Amino acid sequence: MPSDAGGPGPDPAPRSGDTAPTGGGGGDGDHPDEGDERGGGQPKKPRSFWKELPLLVGIALVLALVIKTFLVQAFSIPSNSMQDTLQKGDRVLVDKLTPWFGSEPERGEVIVFHDPDQWLAGEPIPEVNAIQKGLSWIGLMPSAEEKDLIKRVIGVGGDTVECKGTGPVLLNGKPLDEPYVFPGDTPCSVDEYGGQFKKKVPEGMVWVMGDHRQDSQDSRYHQRDKNEGFVPVDEVVGRAVVIAWPPTRWATLPVPDTFDQPGLNAALGAAPGFLGLAGALPIVLWRRRAARRSAS
Repeated sequence: MPSDAGGPGPDPAPRSGDTAPTGGGGGDGDHPDEGDERGGGQPKKPRSFWKELPLLVGIALVLALVIKTFLVQAFSIPSNSMQDTLQKGDRVLVDKLTPWFGSEPERGEVIVFHDPDQWLAGEPIPEVNAIQKGLSWIGLMPSAEEKDLIKRVIGVGGDTVECKGTGPVLLNGKPLDEPYVFPGDTPCSVDEYGGQFKKKVPEGMVWVMGDHRQDSQDSRYHQRDKNEGFVPVDEVVGRAVVIAWPPTRWATLPVPDTFDQPGLNAALGAAPGFLGLAGALPIVLWRRRAARRSAS
């Protein structure tokens, strides 16, 4: 007779989906966590920082090289030729991106350009070690070996630039008020080395001068070279946009207001207007004749 007591009885048969009890024999089902490891259930242990470091350094170097090549590069000011705008030892950042899109230098901009025709002949090249070479190659340090110059654009293609006596500089016949010229300097120089000039700037060229007019070997003093003192636009690295170092010298390098004065483009602007009027005149006369014929 069946007993109502809660004593032990026969184990019920396991239902479908239930886990059958196992002993400690170490079968495949003994340790569920081992099964999860074998199946990839747990996330992999992250790699250590030291293993990731070479990859991070590599990415940083590639990015630095791309930035130097296409975007921005640092340059060191080696002389006093751009005082007081720039001091010897300043570091400037040069915009190299806009020239890739066809932008050309404009009047008043401070530009860095490659030596167009032995302007730096005889200038000593400072010695640098391997680390400095590597840092300059990726753009983290200004290059000491590249023969580049930095000056201000005074005239662009089509402009006429002129210096008589001690100045002022004439641009398309208009005198320039140049507050950036080094205090005590005259805008033009009268000397035996070619400080006087009257030049029409060819297309694809620029005429450049240093702000320290009495201490700058610029376009004035290279009028006998193959470019007659002009700098080919193709030799321009880019526009200097900011003084980045030292921090106490931080400043932007905008185009001075003197290059916005009215009349600088008068000589250039009159020609298209005249040509347009000359082209329109025959059309007007033809229409008037046609109107008279129809009226009669």
